[in-house]
Amino acid sequence: MLQFAEAKNSSLLLINPWITDFAAYDFWLKPVGLLYLAAVLRQQGYAVRLVDCMDRAHPAVLQWQGLGQPRNRRWSTGKFLRTPILKPAAYQDIPRYYSRYGMPAEIFAQLCLAGPPPAAILVTSGMTYWYPGVQMTIAALRRLFPKTPILLGGIYATLCTEHARQFSGADVVIAGEAESVIHSHLRSVLNLTPDDNSTADIFPALDDLPFPAFDLYPQLQSAAMMTSRGCPLRCTFCASNLVSGKYRWRAIDSVLAELDWLHHGLGVNEFAFYDDALLTNRDQHFLPLCEKMIQQQIRATFHTPNGLQAKFIDATTAKFMQQAGFKTIRLAYESGSVERQRDMSKKVSNESFARAVTNLYAVGFGPQELDAYVMMALPDQPLEEILWSLAYVHALGIGIRLAAFSPIPGTVEHERAVTRGELASDADPLLSNNSILPIRLPNVPFEIYAQINVLAKELNKHLLKHGRPLAAMDELYQRLKSQIDLKLGHL
Repeated sequence: MLQFAEAKNSSLLLINPWITDFAAYDFWLKPVGLLYLAAVLRQQGYAVRLVDCMDRAHPAVLQWQGLGQPRNRRWSTGKFLRTPILKPAAYQDIPRYYSRYGMPAEIFAQLCLAGPPPAAILVTSGMTYWYPGVQMTIAALRRLFPKTPILLGGIYATLCTEHARQFSGADVVIAGEAESVIHSHLRSVLNLTPDDNSTADIFPALDDLPFPAFDLYPQLQSAAMMTSRGCPLRCTFCASNLVSGKYRWRAIDSVLAELDWLHHGLGVNEFAFYDDALLTNRDQHFLPLCEKMIQQQIRATFHTPNGLQAKFIDATTAKFMQQAGFKTIRLAYESGSVERQRDMSKKVSNESFARAVTNLYAVGFGPQELDAYVMMALPDQPLEEILWSLAYVHALGIGIRLAAFSPIPGTVEHERAVTRGELASDADPLLSNNSILPIRLPNVPFEIYAQINVLAKELNKHLLKHGRPLAAMDELYQRLKSQIDLKLGHL
């Protein structure tokens, strides 16, 4: 590893910035990439501090609210603190409130100033259209530490690198996985000199990385884990391969050791798997992992906020997930259109989805645990396709997670949108926000999609209350279509 004699005298401040959006909710959100980076830097000898603007359980945030514990909903999820702010010009016609989510600005300043002055500040970033939150965070850091170099990484920095260099306010923008390049950047901004006998700091395998530094949190109610990075699929709307590189996975014993440390060492009982392809290497990786989790009798609950591939959920997989303690299972369905399923790497079919649901129900999962992502406002997507997909999912007894399409920079769908003239090649990243339905049908008003969202929520409420679908598939589709046709007629 690259060794810096000066590193032990260098204090670094790591920041997870505010989110700016129309809505945000804490589904076990943690900046895993930043925490891996913190662990690498600490292993190297740096003194590392973390300020996570999105930490709902931080004692200072709780004290500010007059609370002893966060206001949680099911499985330690909950609402972020919300501060309404002015909408950017690009959103002026969107009939929704816009907010900054996360800890109050005065608490953020106090926590940043609570330790030694940092030699450098490392800021991560999430969704590309959250960049105003990154700008606000960096601007606040500039006021606190006007002469300290600020380095920006993360998803926005990777997918919109030039935009970030121009508008984020950071001194250095790092694209891609940063663990193997962070030292060269720090050496440059801090004028550090490597030891003569040092070698390049490269991590050829995920198991060469230390565990992410979750112990930097003063109070931890949930943790996010990654048993792999990347995804072998190339779905037209997804940027996983751009953000996380090639698909590779960790050794099972390494995952178990991290799980043991978090559960027994830090007292964490809620775990979310952040893998983009958790089941893809099912027989060699996921099932043996579950088997050992069952053998070790880990008394914790597990969640899969990223959509799972339904075709891999056979009877054995469903049984292992139930016995291991999985409580929130989200399936990747997206659309019932056979043509669109083919375009999206054939990762799901209506038949494989139905089989997965049958297998999950057979071992005891039900509407309380099962959801499926359904996408709307996809390019050229007829309303009938959305409604049919909603009806199909609901008729199987599964909750609907309606997700509007986002043309993520660098993806196939983004390039298609540019080619069709629906989006400028240099469009503001704000215009990729799925909340504004950036690629909706030109003859369909925003209110129709809002009504579809209402219908999906009503179906979910019925399923949770009665434990059974509202109607059979064909009848339900006709009901939904009639309601939308009626709404269109009124508009």
